[in-house]
Amino acid sequence: MKKKLVRKLVMQLVAFVVIFIVLTLLMNTGVINTFWAGILLLCGINVTLAVSLNLATGYLGQLTLGHAGFMAVGAYVSALCSIYLNLPFALTLILGALSAGLVGLLIGIPILRLKGDYLCIITLAFNEIIRVIIVNLKITNGAKGLIGTPNDTTFAWVFWLMALTIFVVYSIVNSRHGRAIIAIREDDTASELSGINNVYYKILAFAISALFAGLAGGLYSHYIGVLVPKYFDYNKSVEILVMVVLGGMGNLPGSIIAALVLTILPSLLMSFSQYRMLVYAIVLIAAMLLKHSDAGIALRAKLPKFHRKNKEVTE
Repeated sequence: MKKKLVRKLVMQLVAFVVIFIVLTLLMNTGVINTFWAGILLLCGINVTLAVSLNLATGYLGQLTLGHAGFMAVGAYVSALCSIYLNLPFALTLILGALSAGLVGLLIGIPILRLKGDYLCIITLAFNEIIRVIIVNLKITNGAKGLIGTPNDTTFAWVFWLMALTIFVVYSIVNSRHGRAIIAIREDDTASELSGINNVYYKILAFAISALFAGLAGGLYSHYIGVLVPKYFDYNKSVEILVMVVLGGMGNLPGSIIAALVLTILPSLLMSFSQYRMLVYAIVLIAAMLLKHSDAGIALRAKLPKFHRKNKEVTE
């Protein structure tokens, strides 16, 4: 089993290297222009957010709406360290990620005893609390936005940190800890009676999810240049959650594909600005209807390899 897992990881690493080399060559030769290069950066950041949330929501089964809050913590801590302390870019990313992970740990200890709608409402409230705090702090320049963050984020940074996020989440899910996390999702009471420390694994998954959200926030802050608190409101949390739900709860490849589609699609529809949100909503509704329809079931049945991989992860 371990040899099989190592072989899969090596193959995926080779695939990532090939994709990185191809995309880098296309960008350097001008085939991919500056606009689409920026879209690729946002794709990588959103994939990091979706994959990290899938650990807490998809595999652990805890519906949360506070992921944008963790992203905001990482973004502002990383940006402030660059502006006021003039720290190296890599160190600011680490500090931003650790700050978000620490906040996730502190928040997770009391709230993860809740379930269902109560947990969703509490995490949504936490998201708004973080945003309001940022708006009222002088050091963050309030609602005007934090200006002066160096543009250190490059495609290489985004791509390989996205790959790291996928690797960590994949490794956790396919480990003993991952099986415990999935057991909690399937039956909270039965898992506890079987000797699994539910509180420990819930907090662990939640903190790791928050840590990578903070990492994505640090990358975003050093790409966009101007941080505005409004970007991290509940709409962003809903957007990330939609990526996870649309890709499939507990489906790692699905969340990656959904994040890519929901980042690229609005850019393709930019010229149809008056219809863009309408088409975006129709695509979401159609995808959710197809997922539970006979046509959707038949389509998934024609993809045995993909179905088998998903089944192996959830077992």
